[in-house]
Amino acid sequence: MMNIVLFEPEIPQNTGNIGRTCVATGTRLHLIGPMGFKIDEKSVKRAGMDYWKDLDVTEYDGWEDFLEKNPNAKIYFGTTKAKQRYTDVSFEEDCYIMFGKESAGIPEEILVENPDTCIRIPMNSDIRSLNLSNSVAIVLYEALRQHDFKGMQSEGELHRFSW
Repeated sequence: MMNIVLFEPEIPQNTGNIGRTCVATGTRLHLIGPMGFKIDEKSVKRAGMDYWKDLDVTEYDGWEDFLEKNPNAKIYFGTTKAKQRYTDVSFEEDCYIMFGKESAGIPEEILVENPDTCIRIPMNSDIRSLNLSNSVAIVLYEALRQHDFKGMQSEGELHRFSW
């Protein structure tokens, strides 16, 4: 099972959208505090819609708490500062993909300790970053694609017609 980690998320709507993506993909969500909102806020649940109750989510008091409770986690760090692209790595089935808070990203102290697992999404140089929930979806779906979307429905059905 894939794992998405949000380091000190600030915007509840982003976390709600990411939660919905995690439910849709069978992915665990890990939230490292402090967060800029309470997890029970309406805006989080509204963005996650009625899927929030199905979300596998764990909260942590901080970075050290996360590391202590996930001692052998293989973590990829999504950052605009990385040298390698997210498509350049082979994601393990049970890896953790971490993203930083909307205003500042992942602290550089963490990034410099993990240069080989820092990944970036290519974008034009005149933009600072993509929306957090979009970034999570882009990288998560690449990781899932690398494992042939194992366990996921890959065909849809028409309602009134047939293929």
